[in-house]
Amino acid sequence: MRTYPRLAAVALLAGLVAACSSCSSSAGWSDYAAGAKDKEVTTPLTVEQLSAKVRCKPKMQVEGSDLRTGYCKTSDGEFFVNTFASEALKDAWMNEAPEYNPHLVGFRWTVLGPLNVLKALQEPLNGDLHLTDHRVSGTPTPQG
Repeated sequence: MRTYPRLAAVALLAGLVAACSSCSSSAGWSDYAAGAKDKEVTTPLTVEQLSAKVRCKPKMQVEGSDLRTGYCKTSDGEFFVNTFASEALKDAWMNEAPEYNPHLVGFRWTVLGPLNVLKALQEPLNGDLHLTDHRVSGTPTPQG
């Protein structure tokens, strides 16, 4: 089953987020709101609320105070829904996310899965599709 490598990646990233949680700031909300432009920024959605938008009852994988992750399988495919306690924690997580995995991203949440699945979920979740570089910091990509 392909779920175990994904779970390992999510667990690794959850650990990185937890390690970075002590260095997070509250500036995330204002940064997101300033860049929101035409998208409506509201109260953050839970794993359960995001999953319900695409007709899924998530199987919870991570239940932390900073990060929650649920696994979903629908007619569109398999994917993971992650929610974060702050936008800064999501940004830290995104900075560590593997560049080769596409992500669907919203306010304090990400969804990971195959590209065709994320494209199917993009409209109902109203997320931004990140295909390669997910970093939000100004750290340049090493050349070589």
